[in-house]
Amino acid sequence: MASVKLTDKDIARIARVLAEPRRLDILRDLGQAPKGQLACAALRAKHEVTAATLSHHLKELENAGLVQSEKDGKFMRISLLRPVLKAYLDHLGKI
Repeated sequence: MASVKLTDKDIARIARVLAEPRRLDILRDLGQAPKGQLACAALRAKHEVTAATLSHHLKELENAGLVQSEKDGKFMRISLLRPVLKAYLDHLGKI
């Protein structure tokens, strides 16, 4: 697995996105899921939010490069992009 290089802009974007506690909870749920992947419906049920609210949080996480979504029939699966999260955490460890 190739290491991910993050720019200062990437680091700032991720920090801003993770300042919202629910997004951090979503990442934690994805990290604990088998293969780091969950169905959108499972996330929504767990967080008890509207579809629009969950969609907003997932879009922010996706724009920051922390998750990716893929269509599975009529459903959406969300995957944690561990290399990006690891690069971010590694950066924090050097501060």
